[in-house]
Amino acid sequence: MSDKPVTSLATIRDILSKIPGPDEDAVAMAQEREPNLTKPPGSLGRLEELAEWLAAWQGRHPPKVDVPRVLVFAGSHGVTAQGVSAYPAEVTHQMVANFQAGGAAINQMCKTQDAELRVLEVAVEVPTRDFSREPAMDDADCAEAIAFGMSGVDLGLDVICAGEMGIGNTTASAAMCHALYGGSAADWVGPGTGVEGDALTNKIRVVEESVMLHKAALTDGLEVLRCFGGREMAAICGAILTARVSRIPVLLDGYVTCSAAAALHAMDEKALDHCVVAHVSAEPGHRRLLEKLDKKPLFDFGMRLGEGTGAALAISILKTAVACHTGMATFEEAGVSDKE
Repeated sequence: MSDKPVTSLATIRDILSKIPGPDEDAVAMAQEREPNLTKPPGSLGRLEELAEWLAAWQGRHPPKVDVPRVLVFAGSHGVTAQGVSAYPAEVTHQMVANFQAGGAAINQMCKTQDAELRVLEVAVEVPTRDFSREPAMDDADCAEAIAFGMSGVDLGLDVICAGEMGIGNTTASAAMCHALYGGSAADWVGPGTGVEGDALTNKIRVVEESVMLHKAALTDGLEVLRCFGGREMAAICGAILTARVSRIPVLLDGYVTCSAAAALHAMDEKALDHCVVAHVSAEPGHRRLLEKLDKKPLFDFGMRLGEGTGAALAISILKTAVACHTGMATFEEAGVSDKE
């Protein structure tokens, strides 16, 4: 990653300036095999693209999805003091315990997909600062959280799924998107855990006023992350960076995960090329965000739970793409006549 310890955002900027591109040899091998499989060209649609994408970012052919891992980062947000969530802040702690006990939706999905689940608490006991009053993190805090996320990605994984838990983090996401892409605060604020009516109006107000408050400091994507993001969101950025350098493709979950990733995209529009967005969340700002990121989700099931659930569900799609690409016979092997 870097010879320097990650003690400041300047180190992250340096890492971003040196991230590797796709493995062109692996891409070439995937492209050579695909047209010879016993099917009309392009007939498996996006599954064909995913097989090539996996090869490109794993740096090998054939690609594999034998060792997937779901990373759920948990953090606490000081902005919850402004009444922006339908649930109290302590639910973050309680849900982490539920993950650890195996009782959450993500636990069931990981079992179904034969994926390892890692729940990583990013100083859950220490909320970020209330960004309606001051930046959520200082430079060192944000860098430390990013470094923590970097440490959560091990060599030898075939794909990682990035997810999160943190009461208040859809407010952080909306503030980040409003800061990065403009528009009105209402364009980016949604119900999150279920706020409506006056509470939703208040959430929109908090986001709008907070972005105005920090406007002078928002000089790049990492500063936007520092001012509004949670530690779990910064950790997601760290995991994405380590995955890139370690040649591990990434499945991104919903609005919060993609909002975190948007900080990297704002720094380098190619920074998320090794990432695929699993699904489009029912949180309204997510669809608008994916347009800004130029990412097409794999499915739309109306999900908005977070926890990495959409990303975990998408593992099966990647496994299917690899099975078809590697397991199908070629025309020559099957004795089937190719098109003339």
